[in-house]
Amino acid sequence: MRLIVMGQQAFGKDCLAKLLDAGTDEVVAVYCEPDHDGRPADPIKEFALEKGLAVHQPANFTDADTLATLAGHDADLMIMAFVNLFVPEAARDTPRRGSICFHPSLLPLHRGPSAVNWPIIMGATKSGFSWFYPNDGLDEGDSLMQWECEIGPDDTVIDLYFKKIYPAAVNSVLEICNIFRAGNPPHIVPDEAQATYERRCLKKHAHIDWNKPVGQVYDLIRGTNPAPGAWTTLDGAEVQVFDCARIPGDGVSSKVVDVSEDGVTVQLIGGRILIKRVRPAGAGKIPAADWAASAGLSVGDVLGT
Repeated sequence: MRLIVMGQQAFGKDCLAKLLDAGTDEVVAVYCEPDHDGRPADPIKEFALEKGLAVHQPANFTDADTLATLAGHDADLMIMAFVNLFVPEAARDTPRRGSICFHPSLLPLHRGPSAVNWPIIMGATKSGFSWFYPNDGLDEGDSLMQWECEIGPDDTVIDLYFKKIYPAAVNSVLEICNIFRAGNPPHIVPDEAQATYERRCLKKHAHIDWNKPVGQVYDLIRGTNPAPGAWTTLDGAEVQVFDCARIPGDGVSSKVVDVSEDGVTVQLIGGRILIKRVRPAGAGKIPAADWAASAGLSVGDVLGT
């Protein structure tokens, strides 16, 4: 098949590399976002140029010349791997077999831009990814295939996405091509009654309330690790909280109950959290014990003040 690969960043690059290494299909063009002033070139762009592929970076897909160029590639299928730009129907339907798009959730759950963060924050026990036939809605359309994985009780975004979803999704791009090549690819119709739409997970959503149940706070911390990073304050100074452990214990919530080489232990409702790694404002990530020493933190202090 003749393929157009549309994507960005490392995921788009690795999907493209997987297709080129297999050599079963011909990649006739690569599409990615326009360059941004002051930022390095997108990895998929650099890789595509190294491989001698045609690279296009239109600002939109409504311009007649852009659509004509897209049609001129005479593609069978467009693979949309990590795409932020809106791609309208006229562009999606240009290849003979249309377009297929990746999303890191079990659609129709967690439609939206932070689909890896929110399942962890919400305490879900499973996630995965979908390849779907996009329409003009937000991550809407029938799915071609879905892959499911467990969210472990201590999994962070790094564990769920980079260790589980990412490698399986890159490998699956070859399976996607095989399904289309075989003919009559399936359409899994979503149950819209189960659909959820999540906003982008931002700093304001990652603020820690130490007076909440320990499970909720622990899920928030691991669901925002490494980005956007959960955060709290000490005497008005912000500090981001990353690697942690949930441990048993009773006491007055929000108070520091232990400071040791292992880190800073904070009491919550129904249990405690041992903070192991933090990032003070304007600094890099450091062990929580080092932060406690530099900030003069001691047992009995209250976080979030």
